[in-house]
Amino acid sequence: MTTDEENESNEESKIDSPESDPKNRVVDMLLSKNKEQILDSETMILETQKRVWGALKKGYEYTGIIDDSDQFLRKNVFSKLDMVVLYVDLVGSTTMTLEMPEEKIAIIISSFSQEMASVIRQNNGYVLKFVGDAVIGYFVAEGNELFAADNAVNCAKSMISVIQKGINPILNQYDYPDLMVKIGVDFGQNIIVRYGADPEHSHVDLMGPAMNIAAKIQNMAKPNQILIGMDVFKRLHPNSQREFAQVIWKNKEWKYRSRLTGQIYNVFEHNG
Repeated sequence: MTTDEENESNEESKIDSPESDPKNRVVDMLLSKNKEQILDSETMILETQKRVWGALKKGYEYTGIIDDSDQFLRKNVFSKLDMVVLYVDLVGSTTMTLEMPEEKIAIIISSFSQEMASVIRQNNGYVLKFVGDAVIGYFVAEGNELFAADNAVNCAKSMISVIQKGINPILNQYDYPDLMVKIGVDFGQNIIVRYGADPEHSHVDLMGPAMNIAAKIQNMAKPNQILIGMDVFKRLHPNSQREFAQVIWKNKEWKYRSRLTGQIYNVFEHNG
C-alpha cells in the first residue's frame, strides 16, 4: 500500500471510530469540563460528614442553598422548557419517627435534605423544593439535552455515595439507623407556572409529564436504587448507558405508556 493509500485508510478509520463522532467529542468535552467544576467525591464526603456531625453534636444549622431556582423560574414564568427532573425520597422515615426523638428526626431529615440539595447544585442542577422527606431537582436541557441527562444521572449516583459514605457513618456513631433513598429521573417538557399576579411573591412551580413520571418512577424504585425513564436513557453518553439495564416488570406493576408510541414506557435501573 502506498503512503497516500495508507493516509487515506487512516483517515477513514478515524471517521468510522466512535471517538471521531462530532457529537461524542462535544459530549466528552462538556463532561470533562463538568468534572473539573465538581468537588471530588472524597472532599464532598468529608464536608458532608463535618456538617452532619455538627448538626447532631452541636445543633449546627445549615445556611441554606442560594435560592437561584426561584429566580430562574420567575425569569422564565409561563415558558415551556425541556428539563431532566430528579426525585429523591428518603426510605423508612415513618418508622424512624416512631423510634427516635422528634428533635433528632428533624435534624436528620433537615440534614439529609440540605445535603441532597448541595449535590444537585454541585451537578449544575436547580433545587425545586423540599416535600417532607423528599427533594425535587431539575436540570435545564434547553440547547444541550445530553449534558443535562448526564448531569442528572451523575447527581443521582453522587447522592447514593454521599449517603452511604458520608451521612451513614456519622449516624452509626450515634446508633441511628442507616438512611436509604429511592431515586427517579425523567426527561420532558415542563411549563413554569405562577400562582398569582405578583411577579415577585406569588408562588412559582413546574408542571408537566416529566414531573409526574419522575415521581411515578421513584415510587417503583427499591431502597438505594436509581431508576431512569427511556427519554433520559437515550440521551446519556454511551459510557453511561452501559451502567443501566432495562427493568423487566414481572407482574405488570408498571402501566405507564409513552404518549408518542402508545407502548409501555421503558424504565432502566442503574447497575453500577
